[in-house]
Amino acid sequence: MAVELDVFVGNTTIMDEEVYQLWLDGYTVNDAVRARMEGGVLDEFDATADVLLSDTMDQYRTFQMCERLLHSPAKLANQLLFQIPPHRQTMLIERYYAFDDVFVREVLGKKLSKGTKKDLDDISAKTGVTLKSCRRQFDNFKRIFKVVEELKGPLVENIRQHFLLSDKLARDYAAIVFFANNRFETGKKKLQYITFQDFAFCAGQLINNWTVGAVGEGLWLLPLANMDVDLDKEFLQELKELKVLITDKDLLDQHKSLVCTALRGKTKAFNEMEANFKNLSRGLVNIATKLTNTKDVRDFFIDLVEKFIEPCRSDRWTAADVKLYLTHYTNSAHILDTFKHQVVWDRYMGVIKSCIFKMYHD
Repeated sequence: MAVELDVFVGNTTIMDEEVYQLWLDGYTVNDAVRARMEGGVLDEFDATADVLLSDTMDQYRTFQMCERLLHSPAKLANQLLFQIPPHRQTMLIERYYAFDDVFVREVLGKKLSKGTKKDLDDISAKTGVTLKSCRRQFDNFKRIFKVVEELKGPLVENIRQHFLLSDKLARDYAAIVFFANNRFETGKKKLQYITFQDFAFCAGQLINNWTVGAVGEGLWLLPLANMDVDLDKEFLQELKELKVLITDKDLLDQHKSLVCTALRGKTKAFNEMEANFKNLSRGLVNIATKLTNTKDVRDFFIDLVEKFIEPCRSDRWTAADVKLYLTHYTNSAHILDTFKHQVVWDRYMGVIKSCIFKMYHD
């Protein structure tokens, strides 16, 4: 009995992007088949359920074999087992290292250890991200953290070069590494409104302005690791000098007078700004002077919310009011006769302003 067969021979590894995403999202083979059926793939290709199951299993096997290469993305380009075009390699890597903002928000600032990994069941239930996907994302965070921990030089660039990620994704991972290293508190109830992207933006500001690596180009020549991860201790020590802005009564009164003169007639919240000036100034300066303590570094975002954002919210300041106030508050310090710490002040307030502007929303 004669049987006709259509045979196709090729050496390019066939990978379906939709199936790859289902695999990454932690779907079982059967769940993936169901999802593909619901998407109308059987009608599109005039295939049977058995063929679809076979195809899905085959793709899953391929992804599982590729996974160990994805742990060290540079190996993907140099291996001979799978013939994968460069643009497809880029897609595989980028998607493998992509993560859910809702998941990373739960682990941000926590130690990337076995203890946190044990909590993944609860995080999966809370976020709706499958446990398998949670594990992949967590292991990716941990892997990148371990690799860059030993490297010198700019954090974002190291991540981009070693893991072949896009600039945006490398910056997001830099934020995750930075938060894990400094153990910033992000889980308290009053911080829940702050998104991962808000925190990632703030991490970028801190990395670019307050770390050892932010000080100058020549520092890359020094035999130091973690230059973009560790805060500049010398700078944190210098911040103590800003205390004079709240301990010297004449200076405090002069600062208030300059700021209020600049603000009068420009905002409906002027009365509240004038009445609360000293409390708000004490709050911001006290945050600065305590950053030499590890615990106060961890509480940095809580302090910004409690000592500045919440008081402004309760007085119904708009985002424009906050911008106006902080701009004049920062600039007026330059006109104070006896205040001699302008460079440290600008380095501090530049970051504080940017973070508060980003965090001041519902």
